[in-house]
Amino acid sequence: MSEKTTGKLAEAIRRGEVLSPDCPSREILKHVTSLWSVLVMVALMDGTHRFSELRRKIGGVSEKMLTQTLQQLEKDGFVKRVSYPVVPPHVEYSLTTLGSGISEQVEALTDWIEINLPTIIELQQTQTQ
Repeated sequence: MSEKTTGKLAEAIRRGEVLSPDCPSREILKHVTSLWSVLVMVALMDGTHRFSELRRKIGGVSEKMLTQTLQQLEKDGFVKRVSYPVVPPHVEYSLTTLGSGISEQVEALTDWIEINLPTIIELQQTQTQ
């Protein structure tokens, strides 16, 4: 994306399209910024994973929540699901090209949080005193 395009997008956001309750981008924003979606996308940046691998990799996610998250990310076009006709079932998940692009953005957010975590924790602690 060029600087000119990025500037136009930032300008559009400031004008309020994404701030409008009718903006369809809000739903996608909700999907990609949920805790489990962020963690799934970051985990899939390492490559293709089976369901059980993802569940082990993402500590604390329930089977139901992981299933729902993967289904939503697949529906949005960010995750590709491949099911192999074998017994027992073998299903693999990977990022699509679109998913790789949004995952880079999400990774930047998670990196920023990790880098600034000590400061955030310190500020939280001073607020509770």
